[in-house]
Amino acid sequence: MEHQDDFCPECSDVTLNRRDLLRGLSMGAALAAGLPLFATPRAQAAPTPTSAAETAVKALYESLTDEQKKAVCFSWDHKDDKRGLLRTHVSNNWQITKQTIRSGFYNKKQQDIIHDIFKGIINPEWYAKFLKQLKDDTGGKEWGNSQSIAIFGTPGSDKFEFVMTGRHMTIRADGNTTENVAFGGPIFYGHAASGFTEKPGHPGNVFFPQAEMANKVYQMIDPKQQAKALVGEQPHESEVGFKGPKGLFTGIAVAELASEHKKELQKVLMALLEPYRKEDQDEALECLNKQGGLDKCYLSYYRDSKLDDKNWDCWRLEGPAFVWGFRGTPHVHVWVNIADDPKVPLNAKG
Repeated sequence: MEHQDDFCPECSDVTLNRRDLLRGLSMGAALAAGLPLFATPRAQAAPTPTSAAETAVKALYESLTDEQKKAVCFSWDHKDDKRGLLRTHVSNNWQITKQTIRSGFYNKKQQDIIHDIFKGIINPEWYAKFLKQLKDDTGGKEWGNSQSIAIFGTPGSDKFEFVMTGRHMTIRADGNTTENVAFGGPIFYGHAASGFTEKPGHPGNVFFPQAEMANKVYQMIDPKQQAKALVGEQPHESEVGFKGPKGLFTGIAVAELASEHKKELQKVLMALLEPYRKEDQDEALECLNKQGGLDKCYLSYYRDSKLDDKNWDCWRLEGPAFVWGFRGTPHVHVWVNIADDPKVPLNAKG
């Protein structure tokens, strides 16, 4: 069950792991040419310890005093009583450590480095959108006033991860040292652009165009396929554990869609990935490819969350080791969990 916290319903926690290498043509070129995606191997698709964000994580770690490290740096497998394995926890609204970025705990140079890490994790074209989302969702506070960070392991070693959290945000940078999973583990994004219960059409919501694109796919498929895709009740939004190749999935199998509908869904997939850096996009695609690509996924729209008579703002794209769950009511919450192996463990609390 959800309960109301200071900002929005507190939905749960999640825990996980990840991997490397990419296959795939340039997505834009593949779509334009009508070619199949996820084809040609290409080296170094995933982030590395020398990627921009990870290089900044190492610089930050080396700048921290012993006192600072005691507060925000943890062993790789650190657990606490409330969240279990802290490194892999995810929630819609939480602080991984008590010290916010601009609280005075970090000096100005360290704050600037953390900002560089943040910018390194996201797509530069989305920088202004993320700043808007963070400001809208924290009562007008500027970036860094409501976000906190933690570092696990030793940056530059074979196991390390940086995590930034806050309302409607969990993002990670691990240099691909976390095995088997994309993004360094499960991530979260969301936005309440026009109040806790957003106005019709979600004006100003930076993420809602993703839902509009997904609804376009629904409008394109025939009535029998629409009936398959519609599901009576959505799962709890934080239920993003993997079902594996023999799992019982809801909705319509992507493999049943016509080629033009698959191409449209590929555009949706790329829109979902677009807010993040290219290295994370590529690794997520490789993880999906290893599990059979979009053809092994299912697409569900939920009847209990209508936009209007023909559109649904809560939907989910799910495969053996891929979950992208979009909840648009009363405002946008999106839970993401992607791996190249469905056996990756997940700890979740509702």
